[in-house]
Amino acid sequence: MIPVLDLSPEIAEIRKDIDKAMVKVINNTSFIMGEEVRLFEEEAAEYLGTRYAFGVNSGTDALVIGLRALGIGEGDEVITSPFSFFATAESISSVGAKPVFADINSESFNIDPESVEKKITSKTRAIMPVHLYGRPCAMTRIRELAEKHNLKIVEDCAQSFGATYAGSCSECENGCPESVKSTLKGCKAGTIGDVGAYSFFPSKNLGCFGDGGLVVTDDEKIAEVLNKLRLHGAGKKYHNEMIGYNSRLDTLQAAVLRVKLPHIDRWNNGRRAAAGIYNMLLEQRGLSPEFIQTPREAEGHVFHQYTIRLKLDKLSLFRDDVREKLKERGVSSMVYYPVPQDMLPVYTEMYEPCPVSKQISQEVLSLPIWPLMKIHMQEKVVDALENVVQS
Repeated sequence: MIPVLDLSPEIAEIRKDIDKAMVKVINNTSFIMGEEVRLFEEEAAEYLGTRYAFGVNSGTDALVIGLRALGIGEGDEVITSPFSFFATAESISSVGAKPVFADINSESFNIDPESVEKKITSKTRAIMPVHLYGRPCAMTRIRELAEKHNLKIVEDCAQSFGATYAGSCSECENGCPESVKSTLKGCKAGTIGDVGAYSFFPSKNLGCFGDGGLVVTDDEKIAEVLNKLRLHGAGKKYHNEMIGYNSRLDTLQAAVLRVKLPHIDRWNNGRRAAAGIYNMLLEQRGLSPEFIQTPREAEGHVFHQYTIRLKLDKLSLFRDDVREKLKERGVSSMVYYPVPQDMLPVYTEMYEPCPVSKQISQEVLSLPIWPLMKIHMQEKVVDALENVVQS
């Protein structure tokens, strides 16, 4: 069975360095906020090109703490994508604000800036774009909207560590000022808005060996609040200034991440290469674009997932049938996400479903991908898919 993700090849490459780093922490016995945490924060900030970076307990905490640091709470509205993991909307609800869902672009699966603009009201305080599957959102247009309406931006980068914004994209090429394009080109995802939030869940492009997250900003005042919030609201121990959280990146996890960080660009390039091979194979077999919409190899995309869109009107099967038949042929796959956030039970009858998001949630399927995936495995995946589609 080919899994959706196999972490063992990349771990095997750096196993000795990881073992050495973890033994060092164990010998030092500094398990909470140890030196490795500070060093990782400095190295991550340098890599991302941001002034401040704070390790936290999870990507979800990074979003919550980021929203809190911007003063967003009760009575506020935050516009975000319905097509994301629940942590996105959950973080907004957790601070007392209301998630407002703007529909997505049918090609990138990212939030549509024009839909965002239609959702802005007098209560809107922020936009939370999600760089889904590792592809940067249309940040030129989103930042333009934020500046026009005096809104904050919290970037959900759970799936996009290392992704780079190209300066423009298919969703926003018309009407984007050239001066803004040139300013943003080359920026890492998470450094364009007011706050960026990352997850280091083990399956992420940069993952630790448990839960972990990072929240970043360029603003000194926001940084002060971020740091306090993760430490029980205290800038100085036992001098708590606000209600905060016990949200610290473990020293052992920071040690693992320090070993992995220098490899992230190479691994992301490996994912991009694997995506290119899939696109080539699917086109050669006649599956794309006839039966399948493949993801475009957009500049800066780091392919946390390789997600195809099945053209169900051309197939005699439903998406879940395709997934089951792939499994029978030795290929695992996943659905990210089967239920859009605006349709989840927790928000029952609170929202009208976003039509594009609703349709795509029934058509997407994520195929196996990892940085060091062998071509013969990808050929087996495509063989199985071809067999299913043409049976």
